[in-house]
Amino acid sequence: MRFLEKAGLPLFHKLDPEQAHRAAVLALKMGLAPAPGLITSDRLRCEVAGLRLPNPIGLAAGFDKNAEALSGLSRAGFGFVEVGAITPRAQPGNPKPRLFRLTEDQAAINRFGFNNEGMEAAAGRLVHRPRDMVLGLNLGANKDSDDRAADFAKVLARCGEHLDFATVNVSSPNTERLRDLQGKDALAALLGGVMEARAHLDDRIPVFLKIAPDLDEQGLKDVAEVAMASKVDAVIATNTTLSREGLRSSHASEAGGMSGQPLFEKSTRVLAHLSQLTEGQLPLIGVGGIGSAEQAYQKIRAGASAVQLYTALVYGGLSLVQDIAEGLDALLARDGFASVEEAVGTGRGDWT
Repeated sequence: MRFLEKAGLPLFHKLDPEQAHRAAVLALKMGLAPAPGLITSDRLRCEVAGLRLPNPIGLAAGFDKNAEALSGLSRAGFGFVEVGAITPRAQPGNPKPRLFRLTEDQAAINRFGFNNEGMEAAAGRLVHRPRDMVLGLNLGANKDSDDRAADFAKVLARCGEHLDFATVNVSSPNTERLRDLQGKDALAALLGGVMEARAHLDDRIPVFLKIAPDLDEQGLKDVAEVAMASKVDAVIATNTTLSREGLRSSHASEAGGMSGQPLFEKSTRVLAHLSQLTEGQLPLIGVGGIGSAEQAYQKIRAGASAVQLYTALVYGGLSLVQDIAEGLDALLARDGFASVEEAVGTGRGDWT
């Protein structure tokens, strides 16, 4: 399968980026993608916000927007998978083109705008989800909603019974003024509504908060304070960035959120500062620019209890998941750590 993947990646890159993305989802649905199955070890097994993970390598939201390829993703080697973002009503998203490869930078820019089939379609698929995977849903708000804060609670109320965790996404730059919900008062009110919706579920599932990498120092302090007070179960740091610093690609000036290698340092510094602000009392999930086992290890040592990837798969293929998990195991062993938990935050000072 690795040979087929290696041969197929150049063909995928000849396609329009959004067509290639769609083809990748279909390949997973059809069982035509690498499927190493469970990847774990005594060092890799960990617990985050009450979730027992076989390994700390997760799939970030945005790849499987509509929860279509759950069976394939359950066999791809991830320790946990996040699908979505899902909004209450279906919406087409922003006009095309809206996804751009920045090959020279090993990055991508997207301005999808929460294109998805809505919570009813998602719930219909989630009810048939594989039970041997840790599955979360990224909650979103409709672009034309009269009450965006309430939208997050609506999606959780509809889909929550089929999930292991849910993520409040107020950090996408592609829905106008969505990031305004990261303000202290607005965020506290929004999270209050989500927590109320969770209280009505039969089973209490963890709620995560996903933040932007572009927050200033005071903004990050405010988010940390609200997250702790609202008793969210973890923070995902970070979403895509509006920064274009250091990019070389001809697509660098495209509007949207940038992800991939150039985001690694910026997102890791935010992660480390957040770890410092929360004094290790709140689990953090590190996202942004991870393309190797060493980079996953750096995120963990900066303060992450687990990590997520997405853009690196565009350039390295799905087999990268197994490479990173096995490589991380070796790095932990090299440095004398008996578990992921032992390594969390041990290198935070390098980033603060």
